[in-house]
Amino acid sequence: HSMSLRILIGGGSGFVGRALTAALQKQGHTVDIISRSAKKGALTWTEIAESGLPSCDAVVNLAGANVLSPRLWTDGFKKEVHSSRIDTTKLLAKAIANSDAAPKAFVVASGVGYYQNHPFTDGITNTEDSPAGQGYMCSLAQDWEAAAKLPEGCTTRVVNVRSGVVLGKEGGAFAQMKLPFSLGLGGPLASGHQIFPWIHLDDIVGIYAHSITTAAVKGPINGVAPDIINNLQFTAAFGAALNRWTFIPVPGFVLNTLLGKERAVMLLEGQRVEPTKALEVSHDG
Repeated sequence: HSMSLRILIGGGSGFVGRALTAALQKQGHTVDIISRSAKKGALTWTEIAESGLPSCDAVVNLAGANVLSPRLWTDGFKKEVHSSRIDTTKLLAKAIANSDAAPKAFVVASGVGYYQNHPFTDGITNTEDSPAGQGYMCSLAQDWEAAAKLPEGCTTRVVNVRSGVVLGKEGGAFAQMKLPFSLGLGGPLASGHQIFPWIHLDDIVGIYAHSITTAAVKGPINGVAPDIINNLQFTAAFGAALNRWTFIPVPGFVLNTLLGKERAVMLLEGQRVEPTKALEVSHDG
């Protein structure tokens, strides 16, 4: 892309945000990260709330408290997981709707948690057109996508990236799984037959970058790897990468206790998700 764009990123200092920022800068774009604290020259959430959107070509929102952080699944943390996503997205949507020169694209993170999860591999396959499921994670993703909706007549294109579990050496789920695996505790979760919808960091970054620059991409796009694997296969591959045995399964009740039922569902059950739209486009480079 010869055109240099100015892109605002909420949640730009997170695991995916850092990688996306680097990739966009490498393509010659200017990236401004919206930050929570007023650092010198930084654009803040408060500033956007008060003075609106600075002129830009695209807005990306990746902000949100990490669902799988080691924190206890309390009502307070559940509220934080919800509001850190919904409130920031609503704030940006409002700023876009009120701006004189609306950006071309508004690309917002969502999750495969949008779809109904199943404990076994033979669950239905979800494409971008599949209906939303029921449960905490499903309503979280639905609220997140609803928060990104813009009023009719607004010309900005909205894309919802329904991401799987993002894996990359520097952080994300990889960092969180490394400890139990290094201790030899990284066995398959419960039956191990649940689907594990994942995507590599480089690929999700590619999908975000493509969504920002490509006028044809609209609405939901599934950010998952095309090779669908279940948790047993994943655990074996991950354990092999770290040279550990992975024979001891982690019983479901342990996860329910540690994580809380609503969050444990992410690991005990999975969704078979097809990256239908992403496969229709070939990523250049």
